[in-house]
Amino acid sequence: MAFSICKAASVSCKPTHLVAFQPSEQFSTNSIFYKKQYFQCKESRNRKRDVTSLVLVRATSKDNYQSHLSSSTAELEKETNNLLDHDQDHNNYQPSAAAQEEEVRSNLADCWREIHGENDWIGLLDPMDPLLRSELIRYGEMAQACYDAFDFEPHSIHCGSCKYIRTKFFEELGMSQYGYEVTRYLYATSNINLPNFFKQSRWPKVWSKNANWIGYVAVSNDETSKRLGRRDISIAWRGTVTRLEWIADLMDFLRPISSDKIPCPDPTVKVESGFLDLYTDQDENCLFCKFSAREQILSEVKRMIDMYCHEEIGITVTGHSLGSALAMLSGYDIVETGINVRPDGQAVPVCIYSFAGPRVGNVRFKERLEGLGLKVLRVVNVHDVVPKSPGLFFNENAPSMVMKLAEGLPWSYSHVGVELALDHKNSPFLKPTTDPVCAHNLEAHLHLLDGYHGKGQRFVLASGRDIALVNKACDFLKDHHCIPPNWRQDENKGMVRNKEGRWVQPERSRLDDHPKDIHSHLNQLGLNSASNPT
Repeated sequence: MAFSICKAASVSCKPTHLVAFQPSEQFSTNSIFYKKQYFQCKESRNRKRDVTSLVLVRATSKDNYQSHLSSSTAELEKETNNLLDHDQDHNNYQPSAAAQEEEVRSNLADCWREIHGENDWIGLLDPMDPLLRSELIRYGEMAQACYDAFDFEPHSIHCGSCKYIRTKFFEELGMSQYGYEVTRYLYATSNINLPNFFKQSRWPKVWSKNANWIGYVAVSNDETSKRLGRRDISIAWRGTVTRLEWIADLMDFLRPISSDKIPCPDPTVKVESGFLDLYTDQDENCLFCKFSAREQILSEVKRMIDMYCHEEIGITVTGHSLGSALAMLSGYDIVETGINVRPDGQAVPVCIYSFAGPRVGNVRFKERLEGLGLKVLRVVNVHDVVPKSPGLFFNENAPSMVMKLAEGLPWSYSHVGVELALDHKNSPFLKPTTDPVCAHNLEAHLHLLDGYHGKGQRFVLASGRDIALVNKACDFLKDHHCIPPNWRQDENKGMVRNKEGRWVQPERSRLDDHPKDIHSHLNQLGLNSASNPT
């Protein structure tokens, strides 16, 4: 009798339709969502085994068999039903976008170094890790903010400047929830051979004759730093949003990076000449460009590291298009000069998230950059022409023997870091266009990121990111979505009515130029420019 009861109890505790949690194609076994479900399912199975053991012990005891039979059967039935409900919930588990975002926030602090490229993103790109995707989109939107805040209008007296003052930058863009404070604006002189990158007003009265706003430095606030697991110093560079003629402006000529006082011990490390000019040139007669972009960046990063020296810090550099090239140069400069090294010898990790960026330097630049521990993740659209330039013939895809022979040539280039290749033809939302501007568009890249789950996997938007953003500055969405092309425009082209009822271009608050303590930080770095009195 006891044997038959034990046998029945054993069978009833093993329903055939109880299955372990199986991750959907959207979640890899490395993802935080899968791990959570796995351990919950494991706990469920352990609980089921404990109940079965309890029933067997009680049922095989001759002394208390009769007294425990009814209670054990009722307990077994109740627990089995609970397990059935629990496992059924696992089978139907589909995290919402809000649930995914909350999960991301709660886990980022524990694994930010891995997301920052500590292990070169091994196992995170195929299948795509949801946490990494979320961070890539976030930094991509910080790069997109450079376009949204830039005054492109040639009939504006403020053309070439930022529309918003530094202290209200993210607030004006509706990005206050990001939890960052802009600490410095970045400027470059337009007196170099990149006319299609710089914008100039047609009017005689302008905010600056020789300067263009090209990005910003921001730092995370206390709340965001707690969520990120570190104090994040973020650098975002502006690129080119509508026209690609700047590619033709490139000299396509490599020159030693040390020729512009960047302290590289290897003279064979070379970068594209135009990029280097943009990063290092200055104009002593311009209020905004009397310090080069290089001096502006290094002094501000130094100031931020000194300010938060007792905290966990990370440096993240991002940029799109030509801004990606500036991100590469500035990231390299930070680690080459060693300003990311604390007094105790610990190096602050530096990571670059590049979007649709061109090649920047030769193979020696690639080897030097990666040897210094700088982590680079490049997001590209396989149909975009910009990542294929410069170095059309001699590049990392050429046979090694050919590259060895061409190593000394001034037009032999190589991409750096890890590449994440996306394909806009996989998105059912986009037109099958050959327009190079669409293929290069940053918002389109972020759309492709949101739908990417791995090679060969179906395109599914993970966060439900608004597809209308794709057409913000191009004509890429299919017509049946009814989203007009190039829809983001300033109301009345910035014109407002004054007190007399006349339409005028309003005055804007004066933009910050340079901090008063910049000379001190430049002296500490050994950078004594002509505009820096010693």
